[in-house]
Amino acid sequence: MPGTRIAAMGHHQPDRVLTNDDLADLVDTSDAWIRRRTGIATRRIAAEDETVADLAAPAAGKALAAAGLAPEDIGLVVLATCSARDRCPSNAAQVARALGIPSAVAYDLNNGCAGFCTALASASHSVRAGAARHALVIGAEKMSDVTDWTDRSTCVLLGDGAGAAVVSAVPDDHTDADAAAEAGLEGIGPVEWGSDPTRGEMVRLLDDWQPHFAQEGQAVFRWVTTELPAVARRACERAGLTPGDLAGVVTHQANLRLIEALLDRLGLPKDTVVAQDVVESGNTSAASVPMALAKLVERREIAPGAPVLLLGFGGGLSWAGQVVRCP
Repeated sequence: MPGTRIAAMGHHQPDRVLTNDDLADLVDTSDAWIRRRTGIATRRIAAEDETVADLAAPAAGKALAAAGLAPEDIGLVVLATCSARDRCPSNAAQVARALGIPSAVAYDLNNGCAGFCTALASASHSVRAGAARHALVIGAEKMSDVTDWTDRSTCVLLGDGAGAAVVSAVPDDHTDADAAAEAGLEGIGPVEWGSDPTRGEMVRLLDDWQPHFAQEGQAVFRWVTTELPAVARRACERAGLTPGDLAGVVTHQANLRLIEALLDRLGLPKDTVVAQDVVESGNTSAASVPMALAKLVERREIAPGAPVLLLGFGGGLSWAGQVVRCP
């Protein structure tokens, strides 16, 4: 079975910037309070008529161009989202239409904030099985559609955006596979994933055609900081690495304080690059991991081929993580 790798990344955010001071005009809060509790300074908000597919298509188009592929090269499109209003045709199919991808399998996947890492593993498995040679994997959210703008505990967190990756089979000459084998790692490492449905309502979007995001913040914080470090370590172990071998870590961008507390428990070296896109983009659910990784790649903050841990977690309660080689 062929190995897989991330060939290229892309990201897209809407133009409108919503600052903490803007939110202070809506609810009883302040810039200082938001920064102290969450680390967030700004977030991007889509226009009323923009859809999840509208956000996803430019990100996917950038990834496709960066990979040097034509639309007809793509055999699979998977779009992770929990906020899309459209049910059928899928948002993945709408992206395929927008990019001129002629006959790919296209489907949406909802696993909350763990959605992109889940979709990445699913696409990697499909490519390994020979169902496609190249796949587009997208995380895209319009969380502003499901935000309760009167609830200061959640409205300060959320933003809109999209990130995308091209997942490709390792070339037939196996050059990349050999290099990966020497490092104890293929381009996309084995996934560590699961869920705890008994606690699923701690992060939720339920019961309504006009749903609102809600969470039990302190309980989520405890869950992430006590149980997710072991998930991160197991993902590294499955790739034949330790956390100390990582060049970078991209977690779900839920809350800067939460990210810092989680990573403190891993004992990472000081020179490990840690994504902090949450400061500028807020919590974008399934879009947060690919968008943050795409920006690190764009700025070349992590060397191509270096190992990076991706870790998504959230509603479900679900998690998915894998070590990948930076494109």
